[in-house]
Amino acid sequence: MPADTVSVTGWGRTAPSTARLIRPRTYEEAVAAVRDCGVRGGIPRGLGRAYGDAAQNAGGAVWDMTGLDRIHVVDAAAGTVLCDAGVSLHRLMEVLLPLGWFVPVTPGTRYVTVGGAIGADIHGKNHHVSGSFARHVPSFELLTADGTIRTVGQGTPLFDATAGGMGLTGVILTATVRLQRVETSLMSVDTERAADLDDLMARLTAADHRYRYSVAWIDLLARGAATGRAVLTRGDHAPLDALPARSRTAPPAFRPSRLPPAPAFLPNGLLTRTTVGLFNELWYRRAPRARTGELQRLSAFFHPLDGVPHWNRVYGRSGFVQYQFVVGYGQEDALRRIVGRIRAHRCPSFLAVLKRFGEADPGWLSFPRPGWTLALDIPAALPGLGAFLDELDEEVAAAGGRVYLAKDSRLRPDLLTAMYPRLADFRALRAELDPRGVLTSDLSRRLNL
Repeated sequence: MPADTVSVTGWGRTAPSTARLIRPRTYEEAVAAVRDCGVRGGIPRGLGRAYGDAAQNAGGAVWDMTGLDRIHVVDAAAGTVLCDAGVSLHRLMEVLLPLGWFVPVTPGTRYVTVGGAIGADIHGKNHHVSGSFARHVPSFELLTADGTIRTVGQGTPLFDATAGGMGLTGVILTATVRLQRVETSLMSVDTERAADLDDLMARLTAADHRYRYSVAWIDLLARGAATGRAVLTRGDHAPLDALPARSRTAPPAFRPSRLPPAPAFLPNGLLTRTTVGLFNELWYRRAPRARTGELQRLSAFFHPLDGVPHWNRVYGRSGFVQYQFVVGYGQEDALRRIVGRIRAHRCPSFLAVLKRFGEADPGWLSFPRPGWTLALDIPAALPGLGAFLDELDEEVAAAGGRVYLAKDSRLRPDLLTAMYPRLADFRALRAELDPRGVLTSDLSRRLNL
């Protein structure tokens, strides 16, 4: 297989490293790539939407798995799909919607592969109802470090190590996924404004059980009595009878719109506290105080940023850090303190969202646990950012919380054990399964995974 030596980075465009990029197109080529990876090992990579260094491998191999992208079987009666790990959620939506099915979990981008969705155990706006992605995967085929292809089912140690294991237990080749039944390609959406953080948490706690999907955009620059003000958006798949009569005969279809891409080169400093503050003010004021039953396209509700190709360029050449953490229910004071510290530090984030997580998932390194999760994008060039986020990490860990490894690019390894209690089990299984360290990444070396 041909290999190109390229600079590889995550979606945040920080900490690039150079690796040999290999693109297997058959299972046999994937096996050969793993067996011949070299002394620096290799790591599978999908569509590159992990924000940090999880799919990078300095001096080694990176296996681009998007060449394995076949949809093998759609069982429209049972509501399952068997597909290659390189198939994107975008492609699944295109194929499945006309059949009356939707993916069970989608994050804020549809440009994620099925293998990446399992490896990061992605979550979405419906975690409080549906859990994370791996919960909907009965089994997958895993190529392990010795070149063996294994069938891995739910409830086994290898499944739980792989779900959220960031590609470090093996290369997922195929997976079976259980789907969500839908009647239309529209969402019925309720929107309301929350005056501050306590008002927001009260609204989420009181009514989230009535919605399949729930998310709040939060203003982290607002001060005083408005600290934590937010726009809360919740909804479900629109039933057929919610559509106008003339639209009910058309089969569901996935046709997202696209805007021109962001320019290839933008200067640092475009997203300042002043510009983001003005955006946040406008966004909050233009949101309705209360609106119910609005019909929205799937792409507008789930993936608004996907409509702007290469939107990550707006942060300039230095890129950005996405910081996401979760703290448990009963730790609301910790959440208030962290939000207050972010506001006091004046982090210019216009992409900040708060959600509630439901029952924890079984993956040993799976991120979600019952509680509150906050995610925010911060320009990497912000002065003092590294030290500030280190302080937040310590507060999160002290509250029994954790940060999301699929978005991390700078966590200190000494905090990892407190955040992920099954870390020792994960390391032990890896040592048994892969004693030579074939599966490795910049993330695994940094955190000693």
